Amino acid sequence: MPDIISITDLNAPGLDIYARSTEAELLHYFEPRGGVFIAESPKVILRALDSGCRPISILAEPRQLDGEGRPVLSRCGKIPVYIAEPQLLSTLTGYHLTRGMLCAMHRPLLPSVEELCAHAHRIVVLENVMNPTNVGAIIRSAAALGMDAVLLTCGCSDPLYRRAIRVSMGTVFQIPWTFLGTKDPSKDIPFPSRLCRAGFKTAAMALCDRSVGIDDPALLEEEKLAIILGSEGYGLSEATIAACDYTVRIPMSHGVDSLNVAAASAVAFWQLRWQVQRSF
Repeated sequence: MPDIISITDLNAPGLDIYARSTEAELLHYFEPRGGVFIAESPKVILRALDSGCRPISILAEPRQLDGEGRPVLSRCGKIPVYIAEPQLLSTLTGYHLTRGMLCAMHRPLLPSVEELCAHAHRIVVLENVMNPTNVGAIIRSAAALGMDAVLLTCGCSDPLYRRAIRVSMGTVFQIPWTFLGTKDPSKDIPFPSRLCRAGFKTAAMALCDRSVGIDDPALLEEEKLAIILGSEGYGLSEATIAACDYTVRIPMSHGVDSLNVAAASAVAFWQLRWQVQRSF
């Protein structure tokens, strides 16, 4: 059974994770043993538990003890569960808890790129997508629309940032993902070359003279295809585009030149999903 603790002191050390730690600090919270992330809402927390993530503590409204949060509490063992009314929780965290429950959890170990590519037919690569809302939305679309894995360059927002998890509706725990390379890109093999070695053709989503339409038959016939999306403001780097096998565009109407990267991802994933899955 969890250890229910009514909050009487906002400065209690056990609340530091929720009230006084930035996302960057959570990433390194228990170094060298690994970091922490915050999952929000009972549904998302359950998905994290289903994926094997280990809880540290919970922050919740009293109604969650016998409400939506009850299945979460039944699976978390004897961990601290800090309880307070919504207004006090908003004061503590600095934001409104829309579903009345947060859970601090140990960050899981990430698989290698090679592990994710081994049995995949369709993977997503994000290059320097910095907005956590976009990262969460793209991962949700990838999980829903037949992608097998997501790879991110180190310039991307972390999929385990609270907002990215929330926007993804917990699908960050349902589709495998990992980071490409190190914090020093000069030491890494360019990722299009790395994907080529793993047997993938690469498709850069970009507008340029050699772009083909997203409905090009050659794309649909590729057994192993990596769909590569770039940053919100600048798109993909010229070096990445030049290194890819295809440059792909989504046909537009009414003079619109592009879509938000999250919206474009959903269109691309649906159109380019592996042919075996085309029954849905």
